[in-house]
Amino acid sequence: MDIVVENLTRKYGAQRAVDDISFTVHTGEVLGFLGPNGAGKTTTMKAITTSFAPTSGDVKIGNISVLDQPEEIKKHIGYLPESNPLYSEMAVLDYLHFVAELHGIPRDKRESRVLEMVNVCGLEGEKHKLISELSKGYRQRVGLAQALIHDPEVLILDEPTTGLDPNQIVEIRELIKKIGREKTVILSSHILAEVEATCDRILIINKGKIVADGTAEELRKTARGNELLRVTIEGGEKNEIFTAIQSIPTVESVNFFAGDTPGFEVSSANGKSSRKAIFQLCVDNGWFLTALIPVDTKLEDVFRNLTMK
Repeated sequence: MDIVVENLTRKYGAQRAVDDISFTVHTGEVLGFLGPNGAGKTTTMKAITTSFAPTSGDVKIGNISVLDQPEEIKKHIGYLPESNPLYSEMAVLDYLHFVAELHGIPRDKRESRVLEMVNVCGLEGEKHKLISELSKGYRQRVGLAQALIHDPEVLILDEPTTGLDPNQIVEIRELIKKIGREKTVILSSHILAEVEATCDRILIINKGKIVADGTAEELRKTARGNELLRVTIEGGEKNEIFTAIQSIPTVESVNFFAGDTPGFEVSSANGKSSRKAIFQLCVDNGWFLTALIPVDTKLEDVFRNLTMK
C-alpha cells in the first residue's frame, strides 16, 4: 500500500511543527526520513499512524484517509516508536501473544506467528525472559517483533537501531531491506550511514518543511556541484606546479592542502572536468602524477548544509 501525504500541516499553538508538506512512498520502497531534532519527523510519523489528526491536509494509506477511517488504517500499519514502550513485567512470549491477540490474529495462528517473529527478530535465546531483564538492543528487537506480528503492509520505524551493537545493526538492516521488498517502509534515524545502506530514497525535513528528496547519490550530486579533485604531483617545484594547474582553462580555483602527502585541491568550472588536462600537464612537464582523487560529498555534509541554513 502506498503512503500519500497531501499538504500535511500540524500546529501546536502558533508553532507549525509540520508545514504543508507532501510526498509519496510506494509499495516496495524504503524511505529514509531525516531531520534534526524538532524538525517534524516524529510529528509526521504520528500523523501517518493516526496518533493524532492533522491540523490541515490529509494522509492516505492506499485509498484510506486518516481523517475518515483511522481505525481501519491501524490494521495496515506496524509502528515502532522511538520510545519503544513495552510491558516490562511480561515475558517476551507472553507479550507477543498479547499483541497478536490485540491485532485480532486468529487463535489457531497466533502460536506460529509469534514463533516466526521470535526467529525473524533473533529472540530465540531471550523468549522466556521478562522484558525488564533484556538489554536495550533486545528490547528494540521485541519492539520490531510487535510492529511486524500482524504482517502489516506499511511499517513506520522511528530510530529502529537505537542501542544495537554493530552486528545487530547489520542484522536489523538486512531484515528491514528484506521487509521493504514487499511492504512500504518509512525509517527515521540519526545514523546517516545506516540510512544510506538501508533506504532506497531519502527525504530530509527541516523546520517543518521538506528540503531534499532523492536517492543518496542524487543528493550528493546536487550538493557537490563543481568537480573537486585532490591532486599530488612530484618531480617539480611546488609553486611552479600550482601556477601551471591554475592556468588550465577548465580550472576555477587551486588551493594547497596539507596531509601525509601535501598536494593541491583543484575545483573545476561548472560542468567541466580537469582530470585529463592535469594528466596531460604532468606528461608535458615530466612530472609524476601520484594521486588524482575526486572528493565525494558525504551524506553528513549534505545534511548539515541543508539543515543549518
